[in-house]
Amino acid sequence: MEQSIWELMSHGGGAMWVVVAFSVIALAVAIERLIAQWSFVARARELADLVRRGLGRGAIEESRAACERSPSPLADVFIVGYDKLGKASAEHVGTAVHRERLRVNQDLRTRLWMLGTIGATAPFVGLIGTVIGIMSAMGGFNAGEQLKVSTVAGPISQALVVTAAGIIVAVESVILFNYFSQRAARIGVEMKLLTEEFLELLLDPDRPEKVAAPVAPAAKKGGGDGDREAA
Repeated sequence: MEQSIWELMSHGGGAMWVVVAFSVIALAVAIERLIAQWSFVARARELADLVRRGLGRGAIEESRAACERSPSPLADVFIVGYDKLGKASAEHVGTAVHRERLRVNQDLRTRLWMLGTIGATAPFVGLIGTVIGIMSAMGGFNAGEQLKVSTVAGPISQALVVTAAGIIVAVESVILFNYFSQRAARIGVEMKLLTEEFLELLLDPDRPEKVAAPVAPAAKKGGGDGDREAA
């Protein structure tokens, strides 16, 4: 028998609403994480290349300016190194840079716990809805009434819809959780490699220093009079 959307949502004593809410939250987190991680590695590599070329010719201020203009979160890591350069030892500079890198790496996993939680709890919410639905269906029959399979099958099948929905949402959430966790791990490894390369160039004692072009000295005033006096 066909059911309206409202009848379907009423199954399980409102548990279906919870399952649907879980599904919406999971999709919202997935879209937000997709936007946050989109082209992350490409932007980071592009910034690292600009910084590498700048430090290679000793243009520290120029490479720092490239970091300040870049939308890549890796720029925050590099800027910490520029801020500490000359104010702390090489060891402390490296520690500060890696600490900032860990902070950025942690931001990549923001809200992923929600996907894991939904994946773990959605089946049980669906199961609770099924139990409530079966109990409600059985409570509608009289004690002395002879039940037929066709009479019982309808309410039970309707109650099982909540369990099926909970399992589907759980599978969806677990797949999204694993995908974005693995993606964040790969980005973290790439960030570590780029950060170590940056520190090698920044803290290299043999790094060339950009020297300003010499300015020609201005001619002394009254030079002609002095020559005439000497003559």
